[in-house]
Amino acid sequence: MKVDNDLNSKFQKKENIVTRHIAGETLLVPIYGELANMERIFTLDPVAAFIWEQLDDKKSLKDIRDGVLDAFDVNKEQAETDVAEFIDELVEAGLIDTLIE
Repeated sequence: MKVDNDLNSKFQKKENIVTRHIAGETLLVPIYGELANMERIFTLDPVAAFIWEQLDDKKSLKDIRDGVLDAFDVNKEQAETDVAEFIDELVEAGLIDTLIE
């Protein structure tokens, strides 16, 4: 499933996701009720972790892409591709929602 990743789109994290930083890695753990779904733990690379953290501020995809450009040694097209692909993965995994303002 491809999300319409218009650069003005905004996304928000679902409330039932816990982020943990362990031994230099960023992990996402979905929590349902009182239990973590240990079969669905997600490990993020540095770029994905950066994008995930930007979702707290409800920034547009353009803002997030620009942040990736500033923080990492990539060109604009690569940054845009990385952001769009990771957002698609997060939506498909049910970890984020489109923010409706």
